[in-house]
Amino acid sequence: MQDFKLYFDLGWYHILDWQGYDHILFLLALCGIYTISDWKRVLILVTAFTVGHSITLALSVLNVVHVNSALIEFLIPVTILITALSNILNKKPKPKAIRLKYTLALFFGLIHGMGFSNYLKSLLGKSSSIVVELLGFNLGLEFGQVLIVFGVLLLSFILVTIIKIKRWDWNFFLSSAIFGISFVMAAERVHAILN
Repeated sequence: MQDFKLYFDLGWYHILDWQGYDHILFLLALCGIYTISDWKRVLILVTAFTVGHSITLALSVLNVVHVNSALIEFLIPVTILITALSNILNKKPKPKAIRLKYTLALFFGLIHGMGFSNYLKSLLGKSSSIVVELLGFNLGLEFGQVLIVFGVLLLSFILVTIIKIKRWDWNFFLSSAIFGISFVMAAERVHAILN
């Protein structure tokens, strides 16, 4: 049980670490356009993302899938860029666009899971029994994600409902800023996959 708590703590520390802010940016892009009243949509989005990254985190750590880490580190900001761009282009989301967003969240979760796995593999070393560690780390990641999503929804609620910023203005500002940051991140990482 001590290992579980250790890896749980490592999981949520990892997701909240500002040095690895790419995952925080993705959650901002994914949920930042919603407020607390949209909690059902956000729950579905985050669940889709969670399912995706849980699958590849497990498969990668168990050495079932092997993917070039430079490619994954490049694809993570690309997922952020696409998510932010879709927020900007879909001023009034239609049902088909919302279903597409859920599908993309699941697919992008697969990519992010491989990014998390590099960190977890470095912690595990040559350990032979990793089920408890994997479960603890994954649940820790989820706990950290819940904290981020709650904070983002609360911020959006305050800005849109209390301060009365137009929802589209907030969406456009946040998504544009995230698009710019993720574009720079992707550009900086592209050379690593070309070498």
